[in-house]
Amino acid sequence: MKRFLLPLIFLAATAAQANEAAHSEAPKADLAKGKATAATVCVACHGADGNSTIPANPKLAGQHADYIAKQLREFKSNTRSNPVMLGMASALSEDDMRNVAAWFESQEQKGDVAKNRETVEFGQKLFRSGDLKKGLPACAGCHGPAGHGIPAQYPRIGGQFSDYIEAQLKAFREAGTNPNPVNGRANDPNKMMRGVAAKMTDYEIKAVADYVAGLR
Repeated sequence: MKRFLLPLIFLAATAAQANEAAHSEAPKADLAKGKATAATVCVACHGADGNSTIPANPKLAGQHADYIAKQLREFKSNTRSNPVMLGMASALSEDDMRNVAAWFESQEQKGDVAKNRETVEFGQKLFRSGDLKKGLPACAGCHGPAGHGIPAQYPRIGGQFSDYIEAQLKAFREAGTNPNPVNGRANDPNKMMRGVAAKMTDYEIKAVADYVAGLR
């Protein structure tokens, strides 16, 4: 199993090093301006501090700033298709995106909880070890044992709403298996998440999503 995790760990470490180099050259974010953007543009769906109360809308508090900014750029360019977020991101400048991303990263996440006791052990097994027979890698290989992720490429998923995690995994799966996806998501580097989700059943997705919600 360690050999199975090694390629993903190597990719994660490489991404982290590249992100550190890029981040050191980026202009410093203005948290005050980011807070103002959050309170006017983002508050209705994600909360002023990034702690959404709507399971369909992700918690942004404590999320990596680089990852948030990347998603905003891709919503704006429609690389990640979402009509609501396209409208919101279109009005944001590069500075706006960097500032609001930094603001949300600076906030403390109010984590969710795992709710299904019948699947939590199975979800934990998939998250930590994957399924070698299916060629399904462990989620922890990129997102870390507590779901804290790696900035830019691998988001923090621990404590996130299970409904949102489930929806995103299904969207990645659709984009990875359907040549003409209706609700697919295809903005993952090297098709990594599409490849992973394509191997997952609805039951596996739901079990992992529920387990992830309870991580801290």
